[in-house]
Amino acid sequence: MRHALPLALAALILGGCSSHKPEDYNGTWINQAAIDDAAKGGSLRQALAANGPVSEVRVDVASQQASYLYNGYENVNGRLRLSDKQWQVDFDGGPSAPLQLKGKELVTVTEGGKEQAFSKALTPAAADTPVGSTFEKALYGAYLGGNWKIIEGTGKGETVQFSDTGSVTGLPGPNRYALCLGGDCATMGGTNDSLWLERDQRGAPFIFKHSGDQLEIFQAINRAQPDEMPQLAPGPRQWLLERS
Repeated sequence: MRHALPLALAALILGGCSSHKPEDYNGTWINQAAIDDAAKGGSLRQALAANGPVSEVRVDVASQQASYLYNGYENVNGRLRLSDKQWQVDFDGGPSAPLQLKGKELVTVTEGGKEQAFSKALTPAAADTPVGSTFEKALYGAYLGGNWKIIEGTGKGETVQFSDTGSVTGLPGPNRYALCLGGDCATMGGTNDSLWLERDQRGAPFIFKHSGDQLEIFQAINRAQPDEMPQLAPGPRQWLLERS
């Protein structure tokens, strides 16, 4: 049976082998590499896949807890412990993952031996917000921020703004949106990027293509049989937007 080290003892041990204090690990850490890659204006799925699978890590040394968001939807909680003068996160039913500070980045190793680095979020996440919400907010702002003009489609000439909190203005009809970052919506979309548009809690999925400063939004056509999981493919183009 493992026994967690008291925080004071952990601080004493770390103080002798590292310039980092235990509290330096505290906070919300986001996958900035994935955000920067997506912000170039290409495939969101490819950016997340190339820089994943973890998009956010939240660490609380005092309670010896760490939480990871895997594959855009899976929240995994672990327990912090000190082993051979290095922090480890133990997950129920799974392997442990090391935590290490390298400069200003938090580094961990995920399944398959992939090393991932995370940047500390400038604004700490509130305790009641789900793990992944800080990454999502930063991603939304980087990927769809700015002013978009409707070049083709209903509302041509209108200015569209996608907020980093999931609201959208200027598109005829919807006032909320959500990007598909993983889970069933990603499976249903196949190799396509998809998003959800709604108003008054009624909405539908759409396929989109982001290329530089242009954003195409297509109707989503379900090619699956009634008893199968939906398989969404791009149908007629609904809107062509251009970022100014």
